Amino acid sequence: MQRLHPTGPHPESAERLRVLLESVEGWQESGPASEQDVARCHDPAYIERIREIAGPTWLDPDTVASETSYEGALLSAGAAIEAVRREGFALNRPPGHHALPARSMGFCLFGNVAIAARYAQAELGVERVAIVDWDVHHGNGTQAIFWDDQSVLFVSLHQWPFYPGSGGPDEQNETTLNVPLPAGSGDADYAAVFSTVVEPAVGRFDPDLVLVSAGFDAHQDDPLAMMEVTEDGFRELARRSAALAPRAAAVLEGGYNLETLPRLVHAAVEGFSAG
Repeated sequence: MQRLHPTGPHPESAERLRVLLESVEGWQESGPASEQDVARCHDPAYIERIREIAGPTWLDPDTVASETSYEGALLSAGAAIEAVRREGFALNRPPGHHALPARSMGFCLFGNVAIAARYAQAELGVERVAIVDWDVHHGNGTQAIFWDDQSVLFVSLHQWPFYPGSGGPDEQNETTLNVPLPAGSGDADYAAVFSTVVEPAVGRFDPDLVLVSAGFDAHQDDPLAMMEVTEDGFRELARRSAALAPRAAAVLEGGYNLETLPRLVHAAVEGFSAG
């Protein structure tokens, strides 16, 4: 999978996956998602566009793709599905939470966590899914996919105002909860909104499964944002997320400091195990 979807000198590179796999013992490869799996969340014409990419191309100002990106994106979505099956953590790329139903955005091709949620409902007998997204950027693609769906609660904690410009305090509905946080927010700020906003909302929704869009770009040393979450903060976010439902799984989103990313993922895995 590391050879697929090359992006060159880009923050979302194959090096992210390489450093993670080198630091994790006992990881297992997953198979690709099927086109049927992807089509539960994305328009057929868009899927075909990604399949037909013949060489390096920019799909939008942030997202580069090539002839192997379709295969890489299917494997990334397949890893998210396998994480749901096993209640595990998908170490995958490209990320997915900005991918809209009919176009790429923000490094993302297919909505991995959304595809996994739809798979759980279609194939695993899950009725109600809560998606908790603590990537530093608002998960606008996931939100768009589930905006009118009463069976999926989407909760996003993110820096705001910030890329992609959505997820403000007034952007809410019955099953969409945006929790915008100012630049400079750290462990205590995230813990506070988790206690006062996230846990009560998810508790009322009473999901069968919680899926976490686990981005690590809110870390204090990440180059793409301005938050102050620490390794202990991610461990606690994971622990509290796992405690929200009887079943839990996580899918990698952002996190672009190659030195810190492995230990942040390890901390989150510890938190999910403790939850």
